[in-house]
Amino acid sequence: MTVVSANRLELLQIADAVAREKGIDRKIVIEAMEEAIGKAAKARYGAETNIKAELNPKTGELRLARLQEVVDVVENYATQVTVEEARQKNPAAEAGDFISDPLPPLDFGRVAAQAAKQVITQKVREAERDRQYDEFKDRVGEIINGAVKRVEYGNVVVDLGGRGEAICRRDELLPRETFRTGDRIRAYVYDVRKETRGPQVFLSRTHPLFMAKLFMQEVPEIYEGLIEIKSVARDPGSRAKIAVYTRDGSIDPVGACVGMRGIRVQAVVQELGGEKVDIIPWSPDAATFVVNALQPAEVSKVVLDEDADRIDVVVDESQLSLAIGRRGQNVRLASQLTGFNIDILTEAEESERRQKEFSTRTELYMGALDVDEVVGQLLASEGFSTVEELAYIELDDLAQIEGFDAETAEELQTRARNFLEQRDAKLLAELKALGADDTVAQLEVFNLETRVALAKAGVKTLEDFADSTTDELFGYIEKKDGETRKISGPLMNSELARAEVDQLILKSRVILGWITEDDIVQPESEVEEVVA
Repeated sequence: MTVVSANRLELLQIADAVAREKGIDRKIVIEAMEEAIGKAAKARYGAETNIKAELNPKTGELRLARLQEVVDVVENYATQVTVEEARQKNPAAEAGDFISDPLPPLDFGRVAAQAAKQVITQKVREAERDRQYDEFKDRVGEIINGAVKRVEYGNVVVDLGGRGEAICRRDELLPRETFRTGDRIRAYVYDVRKETRGPQVFLSRTHPLFMAKLFMQEVPEIYEGLIEIKSVARDPGSRAKIAVYTRDGSIDPVGACVGMRGIRVQAVVQELGGEKVDIIPWSPDAATFVVNALQPAEVSKVVLDEDADRIDVVVDESQLSLAIGRRGQNVRLASQLTGFNIDILTEAEESERRQKEFSTRTELYMGALDVDEVVGQLLASEGFSTVEELAYIELDDLAQIEGFDAETAEELQTRARNFLEQRDAKLLAELKALGADDTVAQLEVFNLETRVALAKAGVKTLEDFADSTTDELFGYIEKKDGETRKISGPLMNSELARAEVDQLILKSRVILGWITEDDIVQPESEVEEVVA
C-alpha cells in the first residue's frame, strides 16, 4: 500500500513539475500521461485492444479499463461485443454504446515505459507549441527584445527568454548590420505562423512600422494619441520619412517628435543604425502633403490628377537634384509616403510639355471636328482633353465659351458625337475582324481602343485575359545572351495601374468560376495609418 501511494504521489509531482517548467496547463500533462499509459498497456493486452487510462488529478489513483463497442454483428472481437453479451453486464446496453471492463494494474517493462515517455514528450511539446503560438499571435505589430541565440547564414535566431525562439532573416536586417551570439536585439514582430515544427515568429528591423513603433516609445504624445503617425516610408539603413498629424492646435507634431535638442529623434536614429529621418507634417490637402513630403526641396507648382493617383511637381532648375535625391531616393520615399506617383519637372520642361499637350489637343479637335486652328486652340485652352468631354458636356456650358453661341455649340457637339459613333463603329469592326468576342466587355474599365490593343496582342476573350499576367500586359525587360530587350505589352500606354489590372485579372477568374471571391487577397496599401 505504501508503494502504491508513493507511485500516486510521484505521478502527480511529475505532472506538476512538467506543467510549471513548460508553462502549460496541468490538465494537459495529465491527459498526456493517461494517453501514454494507455498506449503502454496495449503492449500487454494487444495493439488492437481499446484501452482507456484514467488518472485521478487529486489522488493520483490510476485505473485501466478495456472498452468494447456494442454492435449487432461482431467484426473484431478485440474491440466489439454483441448486444446479448453486453446486456449480461448492463441490461440497458444498446448498439452503439460502449462496455467498460476494469483491468488489473500493470508493471510496465522497459519498452512500454519508453513508449509512454515518447507519448508524454510529444504531447507536452505540442502543448508547449500551442502555448507559444497563443502567446505571440496577438503580439504581431509589437516590438520585442531578445538575445541572439545563434546566427545561421546571416539569419539571426533570437531567444525570447524561455518563451521560444524567433527569427530575423538576413533581408529583414539593416544593411551592414551584424550580430553575434549573446548580443541584445530589438525588432518588430510582423508575422507569426503555426507550422508543423512549431510556431514561427518572424522579426524585422527594416519594416516601416518598426520605426513608427520606436517613435511611439520615444514620444509620449504619440503613445497617448495626441499625435497620429499617418504614414511611413523607409529606405532601410539610409533614409526614411514619417508623416505626423495632430488635431490639437497647441502641439507642434514635428517639434514633439524631434524633442529637445533632437533627443527623441536621435534615439530612433541610433536604434536604426544612423538612418536619417525626415519628419513631415501631414495635411488632408494632397498637394500640400506632397510639397511637405519632398522636403528639403522647394516646390514651385503642383498639378494633381486624383483619378490617376498622379502628381506633377514643378521645381526650379536649382532644386531638381535635391527634389529627386540621390538615385531618386527623395522622390521615391515621398511617393511611398503620400501614395501618389510623383513626376518631377523643371519649369522649362513643364512649359514645354504643356505646350506640346496644347498642340496635340488642338490637332485632335481640328481633325475630329473639322474645324480651323483658332477653334481648336480655343477648345484646348478651355481645358477639354478628349472628344468625349466635348460631346457630353451641357450645351449651355459650351455656349458660354467666349466666341461661341448656342448654334455653334450645338454644331460642335453634333460633330463630336458623330465622330465618336464613326470611331466606335470602326473599332467594333476591327474587333470582329480580329476574332475577339464581347466577353472582355464585362470588365467595364476597358474602352474599345484598349480592347482592340488587347485583341491585337492575342487577348481576344475573357479566358485569354484571365490567363494573362501583369507583365505580359504591361511589358517587361528581358536579358538574353548579354543583351537587354524591352518586350512591349498591350497596356503599356494605358493609364491603368498595375495593381488595378491585377485585381481585374482576379475578377475575370471569379466571373469564369476559376476561383471564388474568398480566394482573393486584398492588396495591402503601402501607406499605412499606424496609430489611430
